[in-house]
Amino acid sequence: MNKKGFIFDLDGVIVDTAKYHYLAWRDLANELGFEFTIEQNEMFKGVSRKRCMEILLDIGGIKATQEQFDNWMVEKNEDYLKYIEKMDESEILPDVNRVLDFLKKHNMSIALGSASKNAQPILEKVGLLSYFDTIVDGNNVTKAKPDPEVFLLAAEQLGVKPNNCVVFEDAVAGIKAANSAAMISIGIGDKNVLSEATYNFNDFTEMNVDFLERLITN
Repeated sequence: MNKKGFIFDLDGVIVDTAKYHYLAWRDLANELGFEFTIEQNEMFKGVSRKRCMEILLDIGGIKATQEQFDNWMVEKNEDYLKYIEKMDESEILPDVNRVLDFLKKHNMSIALGSASKNAQPILEKVGLLSYFDTIVDGNNVTKAKPDPEVFLLAAEQLGVKPNNCVVFEDAVAGIKAANSAAMISIGIGDKNVLSEATYNFNDFTEMNVDFLERLITN
C-alpha cells in the first residue's frame, strides 16, 4: 500500500475561527468609518490577510499609504488574537476528533495546510496539536491558495507523494489548490459552492468508517 497523507485546512474545517476574523475585520471597518457585513465577509474565505485588507479598503473606498496599510494589518491581527485567546476544545467542529482519531489509529501521516499565521496557537488552545506531524501555514508559504504551494510543501514534509494525499477544505480556493496539486479534495460545506471537490460532505459527521477506510486503502 502506498503511504497516504491527510492534509487539513484549519478555519472552517477543524475550528470555526472565521467568525473571529469577521469580528476583527468589522471592528477595523467601523474604526475607519464604514460597515462590513457578513455577506461581504464571504469574499475573504481562503484568502491571504494582505488580500483581505485590500478588499476591505476597496469596500470602504479608502486609499492608504503603505505605512497605514501595514499598521492596520497588525491592528486587525492583534484584535483577532484577543478574540481567539478564549478558545478551547468546545470550538472544534463536529466529529473532527473522531476522524483524527481514526487516522492516527491507522498510523496515517497528518498535516495542517492553512493560510493562517496563527495555526499552531489555535491547535494548542483546542488541544489538537499532538495529532499533526507537521504544520504548514502562512508563516511558511509565499503563495496563497489557489496556488498549491501550501499543500505541496505539506506533502513534502510528510514524505508522501502529492497523488497519495487527501485534502479537507471548506473554500473554493483551497479545493482548486488541492486539485492542481493532483490530490484528492474533500469539500466540507455546501456542495454547490465546492462542486470541484472529489467528494463533498456538509461536515465530518457524514463521513462513515467505510468511506475513511477507502481513503486509506485505495
